[in-house]
Amino acid sequence: MAKILFALFAFCVVPSIAAARYGGDPFLLKGSVYCDTCRCGFETPASTHIAGAIVRVECRNRKTSELTYIKEAVTDSAGQYNILVEDDRGDDVCDAVLVESSDPECSTPNAGRDRARVILTANNGMTSHFRFANAMGFLKATPLASCSQILENYMED
Repeated sequence: MAKILFALFAFCVVPSIAAARYGGDPFLLKGSVYCDTCRCGFETPASTHIAGAIVRVECRNRKTSELTYIKEAVTDSAGQYNILVEDDRGDDVCDAVLVESSDPECSTPNAGRDRARVILTANNGMTSHFRFANAMGFLKATPLASCSQILENYMED
């Protein structure tokens, strides 16, 4: 009887304890940062991507709003960033947030496009460990001269 209990403990209880402590595969958060050269509040054909911008993922406890996780990354030459998040953040609300632009002429965060909500849990039915944040943008200090022509493309006839 003792051997049966030991086997049951070894094959059922120990693996479940190990699985509970293991957070699973890490998530890879991907996104991009652009310069809104027309100050439109969205990407246009005139928008450029910003290399060297600093982006951060911030997670806060859902109930207390206490900051529980922070990790920063820098965009590559195409304005893309990747942030590896090691743990499941199921009890948190997480956002990708603009921190700093590398372009002094395009350094004002665009309100409403300066952060992007991201889901960093495996308990939501998504099987992939890739997570994608909406593009975030900075506003150019002075709009390009060609912006009026670009914006005409968005007008109804």
